Amino acid sequence: MAIDYVVMTCYLAGIVAVGWWGRRRARSKSDFLVAGRRLGPLMYTGTMAAVVLGGASTIGGVRLGYTYGLSGAWMVFAIGLGLLALSAFFSARIARLKVYTVAEMLSLRYGDAASVISGVVMWVYTLMLAVTSTIAYATVFDVLFDVPRWAAVVIGGTIVVGYSALGGMWSITLTDMVQFVVKSIGVLVLLLPIAVVKAGGWSAMADKLPDGYFSFGSIGGESILTFVLIYTFGMLIGQDIWQRVFTARTDRVASYGGTVAGVYCLVYGLAGAVIGMATKALHPQLVGADSAFATIVKTTLPTGVKGLVLAAALSAMMSTASGALIASATVANNDIWQWLRTRGGKVRPQGDDHDEVGSNRLAIIVLGAISIGLACLLDDVLAALTVAYNLLVGGLLVPILGGLVWRRGNLPGALAAMTAGGVTVITLMVLKGTLANEPIYYGLGASLVAYLAVSLATRPTDARLLERWRDRLDGRTPAEPEAVPAAA
Repeated sequence: MAIDYVVMTCYLAGIVAVGWWGRRRARSKSDFLVAGRRLGPLMYTGTMAAVVLGGASTIGGVRLGYTYGLSGAWMVFAIGLGLLALSAFFSARIARLKVYTVAEMLSLRYGDAASVISGVVMWVYTLMLAVTSTIAYATVFDVLFDVPRWAAVVIGGTIVVGYSALGGMWSITLTDMVQFVVKSIGVLVLLLPIAVVKAGGWSAMADKLPDGYFSFGSIGGESILTFVLIYTFGMLIGQDIWQRVFTARTDRVASYGGTVAGVYCLVYGLAGAVIGMATKALHPQLVGADSAFATIVKTTLPTGVKGLVLAAALSAMMSTASGALIASATVANNDIWQWLRTRGGKVRPQGDDHDEVGSNRLAIIVLGAISIGLACLLDDVLAALTVAYNLLVGGLLVPILGGLVWRRGNLPGALAAMTAGGVTVITLMVLKGTLANEPIYYGLGASLVAYLAVSLATRPTDARLLERWRDRLDGRTPAEPEAVPAAA
């Protein structure tokens, strides 16, 4: 175990050092929030794959594989499909907008009034996403250090908040690259083959596992559809995902890098399901499927390798937590707080980048403390993640995608869609339960009907606003100046 302690300690120290080094690049608001929009294909691919595959994808993916077999991969498959769709149809246009938040995009498309509600919904989503990843730290620290759950959450959360606040997106991108490599080695190269071999190989697993475990459909068509609606569509509109798109050097980098990251997600999802199946073959009577990942690590991996695999799991959680945290802080500071300041008659001078960096850094620290506190109180990762994605997709999917593809959509329609979808989702989660399928089905339906009906019943968007929107969407606006050379 001593070697595992050393491996984990060195990993955590290395992450902090990389985050500190990234602080030197955070010289302006653009550097701090979107890495100066200078990432090349290699770094863009790594950071995009890292941010979408977190604790729920790793711990939750193994859990679903333990419970359902190969079809348990569908949750992570849905994430990969969402990245592929985003890269194929939307990322190039999103990158050309040169904004910082989804609410800014809605403000450009519909007018300023659209940004307030969307900002609040997006803030709740990103904060809950940060909380879910922070909750998952306890799994890793419990296996290795046997510390209380609250201590594990505080230790992991403090490290993430620290390097995120130091250098913003530059620190997060650099640490994401380290975490992407460690995660790939730990889960795909080490844990996957070792778990399968320990379980006796494919033939032995087939003899031990229940019927249907080698089918991709055993989880049920309704569950698969729900995963697609929540996670695939969630990838298209999440602030944490868009903020990564904004870091791309060009729209071609965003399209290519996102496609590669999407394929990687498909491979990662399949690996998690197979690891869960191997765990089921070796330990068929676990008290709870949530412990599947911890069990396979504890019982099958040799000393040293265990530390590296746990570092890989921690990598997955930290990369998603840091991405969600900076997204939450960006929305809070640039959408919600900026709106409140404007309402109070206080307008920040244009070009005051130093002050912008300071205020965003403070927002990360404050929201990081809140997410750590909430993570100490909550314990169901998948339930919390489902709440976050239900609110996001039910409230914002229709007005965001509608604004990108339908010229007739207008501000009243967008506001009606956000309200109808959000209220329906919240009501049905209370009545039917957090993990029920109905909230997202009816929420999306209500949002779509409201958007179409109200948009068609009211005046079209002003032609001048639409013209400015089209210019921005087509990249006919000056690019932000670059302070340093583009990153690979």
